[in-house]
Order: sequence, then C-alpha cells, then structure tokens
Amino acid sequence: MKLKTRLFSIAICFVLSHQLLLADGRDSTFINPNEAIESNLENNLDSLLNLWYVENSINTMDLVQNLDSHPLDTLDFNYPDSLFIERLSKIPSAVDLTYNQTVRNYIKVYTVKRRETVEVMLGLADYYFPIFDDIFDYYGVPNEMKYMAIIESALNPKAYSRTRAVGLWQFMYGTARMYGLDINSYVDERRDAIKATHAAARFVKDLYDIYGDWTLVIAAYNCGPGNVNKAIRRSGGKRNYWDIYYYLPRETRGHIPAYIAAVYTMHYFGEHELYPRPITLPIASDTIMVREELHFKQVSEVLNIPLKQLRDMNPQYSRDIIPGTGKPYALTIPLKYTADFIDMQDSIMNYKDSIFFNKDVVVAPVSRQNTFVPAPPSANMTKVYYTVQPGDNLGFISSWYNVRLSDLRYWNNIRRNMIRSGQKLTVYVPKKKVDHYKKINAMSFADKQRMVGASVTANQSNASSTTTASAATSNGSFVYYKVRSGDTIWEIAKSYPGVTEKDIISINNFSFNEKIHPGQQIKIKAK
Repeated sequence: MKLKTRLFSIAICFVLSHQLLLADGRDSTFINPNEAIESNLENNLDSLLNLWYVENSINTMDLVQNLDSHPLDTLDFNYPDSLFIERLSKIPSAVDLTYNQTVRNYIKVYTVKRRETVEVMLGLADYYFPIFDDIFDYYGVPNEMKYMAIIESALNPKAYSRTRAVGLWQFMYGTARMYGLDINSYVDERRDAIKATHAAARFVKDLYDIYGDWTLVIAAYNCGPGNVNKAIRRSGGKRNYWDIYYYLPRETRGHIPAYIAAVYTMHYFGEHELYPRPITLPIASDTIMVREELHFKQVSEVLNIPLKQLRDMNPQYSRDIIPGTGKPYALTIPLKYTADFIDMQDSIMNYKDSIFFNKDVVVAPVSRQNTFVPAPPSANMTKVYYTVQPGDNLGFISSWYNVRLSDLRYWNNIRRNMIRSGQKLTVYVPKKKVDHYKKINAMSFADKQRMVGASVTANQSNASSTTTASAATSNGSFVYYKVRSGDTIWEIAKSYPGVTEKDIISINNFSFNEKIHPGQQIKIKAK
C-alpha cells in the first residue's frame, strides 16, 4: 500500500511539473514575486466585482464613499513589526506563520491598497468558508488551508489565471481530471465550489503525505511538487520552506508571504477598519437534477430569472447549456422558483428548443428528442406502484423514479399535474432495478430527495406532516385551513385537488408575496 501511495505521489509530481512547463513558457527567474501575486490578486478581485450577486449587493457609490472616507495617504499603517508578530503568534495554525518584511508588504496590499474589494472578499468568506470547513474536516485537512483560496482566486469561482488554472482552487486541467473533476466543452467542474473543494482537499492531503509540512504543501500546490523537489535537492536536502526559499521559482517565493498576510487579514480585519460587505448570494437555493439538454435562456425566459444570476449560480456551465442527455447534471436556482420549475418543466424544456438546440447554431454533444410523445414501455421495463404522500408532486416522483414527467402523466391518465394523497400511481422501471424502486414507497421525503442528489428545505421536509386535510374544517362552501409551522400557500394548494395558489391568494385577499403564519386560518373554496 505504501509503495502504491508513493508511486501515485511521483505521478502527481511528474504531471504537475510537466503542466507548469507547458502552461507558462516564460522563465520564472524574471518574475517579480510581489508584482506577480499582487497582479493576480487584483485581477481576481476586479473580476469578482462582475459577478451578479456582487453587482446586486454593492452600489458603486458605496465603493467611492468608502475610499473617500479612508484616503490612502491618511490610512495609518505605521504599525511596529512587534504588533504583527504578536498578532500572528495568537492565531492557532498548523501552518508556520512566519513574519518578515515581505509579509508586511502583503498585509499592506490587503488592508490599504485594495481595502474596498477585500471587503467584498470578506463578505464572500461568510458564504464559502463554512463549505470549505465542512469538506476539509471530512478529509482531516486543517481548516486554515481554506485561506489558500484567497491568494489562489480571491474567492472568485470564475477566476482564470494566465497559466490557464481555473476556479476557486485554480486547478490545472490535468490535475483536475486526476481528481475526478468533469471538464468538457459544456461543463468545467473546477468552477463548482463543492466538487472542486473535495478535489482540493484530496490533492492537499496527498501533498502532505509527500512532504509532511503544510507550508511546503502550499508551495507545491502553487508551483507543483516537481519544482519543490528540485528546490529541496539544490538546498542539500533541507525541508524547511525558508531554507529552500531562494531555490524556488520567484513567483512561489511570494506565495507563502501572501498566504500569511491573508490569514492575518481574515483574523484582524476589524483592527484595520475593514468590514465585510453583505453579499446577496441566494443562499436559499434548490438543486434540480436535469436529465435532458437545457439552455439557461429557457429557464430564464419562462421563469423570469435574470440570465446573469443563473450563470453566476451555476458557473460550471461554460456555454449556458446543461448537457443532461448523457448523465444527470445539477441546476441551482433560487428556492422561490423551485415549485414553478417543477410545475412548468415540460414547458421549459419545449420553449424555443428548436432555436436553442438547432445544429446550425449549437453543436450539442448528443442529439435531443424534440418530441415529448410518450412511448410504450419496452420489454425490459416492469410495472411498480407508488402511493402518493402529502407534499408529493409529479415533478418529485418523476425524479425519484428517473422517468419523464410526460410519461408519468400518460401512464396514469393525469391532466394538469393534479394528484391527491393516497392515490396509487403506476410507474414503469427497468426490470434489473425493480428491487431498488420498490423501496421508494417506504422512504421518507428527505431520503427520497437525497437519493437523487436534491436539497431538502425545512418546508419540504415538514410538508408531508403539516399539509393535510385533517387540519381543515368545512362550512360547505369553503374549507378553513389552520396554518402549521413550515406551511406555504403553494404546498397547501397542492393538497386540495383543483385548487391553485392563485385561488387561495384571491379568496383571502392576500398580496402575491404575502407570508402566512402558524395558527392563521385561511379560506379554501370547496370543490
């Protein structure tokens, strides 16, 4: 086992050092490390400001006012070195946080020169760092390694370097493929925050198995194990970063000081009057598994979601197309649009499909069936039954059984997607998987959603227990429903055949976005 690990590590060294030679033909001897890192940081920060969720949370005038209130020539940076040394010593870290004048210069970059955009990065850290912490903890990687993403990409999922490294973790193509990230003409999972972080954690852990030193891991992550190994040999076998400092490529010499300055800034930003900008990332989001080709404009124009918002929530798709024909891919949308997407799924898929998937305009990886006429079940399919539970809808059921929504309606003679609790549905599934699909009836809603890789909201998990007719009383013309915790108007409407969300809003004189509260009684027309 140890031999296999060592061979694998050597393979990493060879591939990465080879990549770096191909990626950047310049001799690194002529690169000023301070200028290179600072330029990369500034480019990533400038690119960061073009993301939809940043544009919509920061007013340009706010940035100007921030600069006016802290003119650079009046910002106090006359701190003694002893202060930085003391503060760094108080940060618990598995990485050696050495202080020197290069570190001081990078601290000045973060706290003085680019303070307005660093505040944006601080706001994004509130969103990304919990994701990083959770994944790094799973792999046993120190959570302070998350600060690598600051110097690699400035927390910009769309970051693209001059050496063609991509994403939050700046993966080169070969390394990304080695760690299981999907990259093709339509998808680049280096831009997927969760999948790329899993790959980064595994890569970092493999590097630690080679060097046993987290500082050398950070250096190897930047320039490749091949260059670090050469520096160790040229230094006479020394394995301390500062002992091999002058044997490393010049750009990498600035990488560790930039990392230490980033760690300092993320811990002591308040002492420098830096304040995280509130970023309007749509944290309340949902993931829908797409099993057909889908263009972002189909979703945007049918559901009225800003196209740029879809792009920034799904940065892994490089051409606005989800190539779901070969295998399912995830689409992330704001939570408030989930119900509409499920109800209108066929309409979305059919919307301008001949335009978006015309071979004269877009060359798709696999030709798409433009018709939704259901076909009879094939000989290798068999019939199973599913009993509808409170809170279910056809969109959920079709995803659980991996069948088309149009087929599910056809098999059960259903119109307008209306189903009722207790109704028994016929579903045709592959014979070889019949045992798997028979188990779905006994599963909880959360387990069924997790089975298909979809997220579960509190409202959804409570829907099966909260939205039931037993909570209602009737006077003949109307049914009065007592709202329970977790209910929504949409979920309540789905529990009453023939009743729509608009019906409830109209009868109760609600505004379109009005919230309902536990204990509130709402009126529903009896049908």
